[in-house]
Amino acid sequence: MIPLVAYPIYQLGLLSVLDFGQAQASGGVPTSFVGFGNYQKILSDGQFWSVLLQTIGFAAFCVVATLAVGATLAVLLTRVGRVPRLVLTTAAMAAWAAPAMTGSTVWSFLFDTNLGLVNKTLVGIGLDGFHEYNWFYDKWTAFLIVGAVVVWHSFPFVMVTLYAGIKAIPTEVLEAAALDGAGTWATFRRITAPMLRPILTIVVIQSVIWDFKVFTQIYVMTEGGGIAGQNLVLNVYAYQKAFASSQYGLGAAIGVIMLLILVIPTVLYIRSLRRTGNEL
Repeated sequence: MIPLVAYPIYQLGLLSVLDFGQAQASGGVPTSFVGFGNYQKILSDGQFWSVLLQTIGFAAFCVVATLAVGATLAVLLTRVGRVPRLVLTTAAMAAWAAPAMTGSTVWSFLFDTNLGLVNKTLVGIGLDGFHEYNWFYDKWTAFLIVGAVVVWHSFPFVMVTLYAGIKAIPTEVLEAAALDGAGTWATFRRITAPMLRPILTIVVIQSVIWDFKVFTQIYVMTEGGGIAGQNLVLNVYAYQKAFASSQYGLGAAIGVIMLLILVIPTVLYIRSLRRTGNEL
């Protein structure tokens, strides 16, 4: 764990307190210690706070949508026959297995201004306003499409996890509730939901961590953060500061801030695992 986790974090923290740019990286200028100067510069930048709010909002949307889609399909898996269940599970696993780069590229092509299947289909059914329509020009439309791709990559994990949790509920409990006259909603609210709460808590916290760190989908589909950086999230913002602007110290400082933010859901995740009796 030391070489895999502790040492990279140490190097990230060290870089964040240094004046380290392209000149220092090439060895032409000596590295100097600036203390919390990089953090002060980042925290006093209005763009950072704007990007942080966008990141939180985008992650919240993706988490809620992922849970809604995954939970709905998990319940559906318990109601359909063997063949539809196999088809749905296979399709979901294919989405989950697809690399983020591949999925983002395919979705970008679907919404392409000139050659995209979505525009051609909409124009074909009479919606001429979508002729050569640029889906990524508008900030919120771009976020919506990228969010859909993130959900497409993430819902299989939620679906499979919740499906396993539902199947683990003793049938005797559900049969007893039915004999007592409990309907579908009452059974879900009083039996299924409470028994799934530990699993649901872990799924939510893990989704928060994943969606807060989204990089590939935003970077690929909005070509680096959208027009004038309107679709930036923290990971892409840190990448731009570190590599596009060659301000490696500033990029490292943003990385440390993200790390500190994600410590909160990580601690909650570990506590949830312990409460459910799982080994860490």
